Amino acid sequence: MAFKIKAAVVAALSMLPITAHAFDGPELYDGEKALYEQAKEEGLVVSFDTGPTWANWAAQFKNFKQRYPGVEMVYNDLGSAATVVALDKSRNRPQADTAYYFAGSALDAVDRDVVAPFEPVNFDKLPSELRDDAGKWFTIHKLDVAFLVNKKLVKNTPQSWADLLKPEYKNSVVYLDPRSTGQGQVVVFAAAFGNGGSMDDVKPGIEYLAKLHKSENVLRTMGTTPYAQFLKGEIPIWVGYENDGLKAKYKDGMGDDIDVVIPKEASAAAPYAISMVKDAPNPSAAKLWLNYIMTEEGQVTFAEGYVRPSVPGIKLPADVAEKMPDAPQIKPLDIVKATKLKAEIDSGWSKAVLGQ
Repeated sequence: MAFKIKAAVVAALSMLPITAHAFDGPELYDGEKALYEQAKEEGLVVSFDTGPTWANWAAQFKNFKQRYPGVEMVYNDLGSAATVVALDKSRNRPQADTAYYFAGSALDAVDRDVVAPFEPVNFDKLPSELRDDAGKWFTIHKLDVAFLVNKKLVKNTPQSWADLLKPEYKNSVVYLDPRSTGQGQVVVFAAAFGNGGSMDDVKPGIEYLAKLHKSENVLRTMGTTPYAQFLKGEIPIWVGYENDGLKAKYKDGMGDDIDVVIPKEASAAAPYAISMVKDAPNPSAAKLWLNYIMTEEGQVTFAEGYVRPSVPGIKLPADVAEKMPDAPQIKPLDIVKATKLKAEIDSGWSKAVLGQ
């Protein structure tokens, strides 16, 4: 199977700010320089599904290249499920060194035996639910469920799941269908966490969403992300991912016309993971890349793209921290448990919300 792999060192990337420096200073971790020398002999790392417009990958590419001259970076943008299929089809002659995806797809990659164990820098700092015990996948950033509120269409910004049930929000709320989207599944867990549920009990989340529909506050559910519609002013309140709201606010022109609110009772954090590919053609370069994005420097770069770092205790620059203040009510999703509950959520939501 041929893949259209794009060189990451394109002209557009040259316009990005450089936050790293050529590798002539202290090591970011023990053994970095020795690993770099090995990676230079390979000269290349192939990173699957790291599209440059998503999660600030373009800045990661730029900084990696600046720190490690002589190690080229190439990528593609396949999508999580398609990435696993691509790895499976090329298992006899792997093309990728690393693969990035929603953590649910990482479980699929492990099941298909297309990824290899590797424990990068800061691996042991990750909570157990954010990593595979053997290191076959680990979370590198999280996406948190938030209320994205168009203030031109909504007079009072809701602060909680309870607020969202108020009559003033009639025909205002949009969220993604949990039967067909990963984000929709995460919204169910967020609603569950905010209404007395847990990873072992999603029923309160399903019941809450049913109540939200019965209140006539739901405008519609959708099968694909409604980001463009939200920017156009067609959606009053989108229960979606925080990073989309921050991107709309700070990059795509909405400015003070949007509020991005983590519901005060609780919310859910969706894990996005990466793996080293089994029999990777450039194993040293792969390890150099995986280590880099898990260092404090790499984690801060994710935060600069409005996604929350996975490594606890990362100190963010003041301007970044101001945009993503601490929200202790955010609870990480246990992706193993979440995957096992998908069928229950699908059927429970269909019955409670649609009467099917």
